[in-house]
Amino acid sequence: MSPLKIRRAFLPVALACALGPWTAANADEKRFERTVTVSAAGQVTAEPDMARISTGVVTEAATAREALTRNSDTMAKLIAGLKDNGIDPKDIQTSSFSVDPRYNNPLEGQTAVITGYRVANQVEVTARDLERLGEVMDALVALGANQMNGLAFDVSKAETLKDDARKHAIANALRRARLYAEAAGADVGEVIAIAEETAPFQPVDFRAVRTMKAEAVPIERGSQTLEARVTVTWALK
Repeated sequence: MSPLKIRRAFLPVALACALGPWTAANADEKRFERTVTVSAAGQVTAEPDMARISTGVVTEAATAREALTRNSDTMAKLIAGLKDNGIDPKDIQTSSFSVDPRYNNPLEGQTAVITGYRVANQVEVTARDLERLGEVMDALVALGANQMNGLAFDVSKAETLKDDARKHAIANALRRARLYAEAAGADVGEVIAIAEETAPFQPVDFRAVRTMKAEAVPIERGSQTLEARVTVTWALK
């Protein structure tokens, strides 16, 4: 083999040896990059300005037609009464409707027999004038509603108001990150990632339909806490 060929044969090996330690060092540096991750929350308080009512009518009769007719008549009066009490038609929405047979309780070995039918019609009502909410609740019962599945207060501009809670959450996370970094002998660097956590909505439950009197039902809206939770990762210097 000529000298020229020998030099060419060893050239790739020399390059591999020179590049090998540099690549490994960079990989180790990236692998052990120092970060701090903190989860924090921010809160703001707002007064609810609307309420969502889940209500309806359940009717039972010997035949499905009779149960349906009686239920439909009552629901028609209920919906008309809601509109008369200032509820916008767009704020009344049917949420469920069902027709189910009722069975007897047969003795062992006997077949169950249909003894009647049950019709249920449920609506979701949005009340935007909370000053008249008690009157609306009273009217529901007077109009024939015999199912009151819940009352939930809400803030119409909650998403906009939560922006302040988000800012507070970031500020709280940064304060804690700096605390941890200082304790570890480091400084907080640039933000690497931000993630917002979402919490399930928990409505204020209301099940007092059987205790309502003729006068308007007393309702207290109270206040609502809007919370934002974030998880932020910073690089450490």
